[in-house]
Amino acid sequence: MAASTSTERIALGLTALVTAGALLASVASADAPPRAGAPAPAFSLPVVANGHGTVSLASLKGRNVYLNFFASWCEPCKAEAPSIAALSKQYAPHNVVVVGIDELEQAEAAKNFATRYHLPYSIALDTSGDVGGSYGLLGLPLHVFISPDGTVAAYRVGEMSPAQIKTELQTLSASHH
Repeated sequence: MAASTSTERIALGLTALVTAGALLASVASADAPPRAGAPAPAFSLPVVANGHGTVSLASLKGRNVYLNFFASWCEPCKAEAPSIAALSKQYAPHNVVVVGIDELEQAEAAKNFATRYHLPYSIALDTSGDVGGSYGLLGLPLHVFISPDGTVAAYRVGEMSPAQIKTELQTLSASHH
């Protein structure tokens, strides 16, 4: 990969800042984050990659759910993507379903992200930011782990290491079969 010029790096940095600013402005009315043990906010979103139709919290009841809110421009989201892909395969036999939720982007960006990082799980689109807002989203990435009964098991804002994600998935699948 060719080294980028400082002008390109500055342009990329400014693009990320402007996009992040738009994200924060759009979710400025975000609800308070759901607490552990509280019901996860209901949602229904169109699936744009690795599936079809819609995905909803109701359709996932009875499963261990890991929601990963991301955007294609988000550097920590890119860094996490390969380990989330691997862990989603590892934990599928443990009744864990991973759903990626692309915030405030169009389908093409979400599809390209899924392809680039070989994501095996469904990618849904939150073009309005309403679902992110209902989950108290103020920054990306956002990780929400939901028990089969629909309650929040864990809620983490910001980049998580593969080991941290694995620990949350182990805890979720061990206590909620």
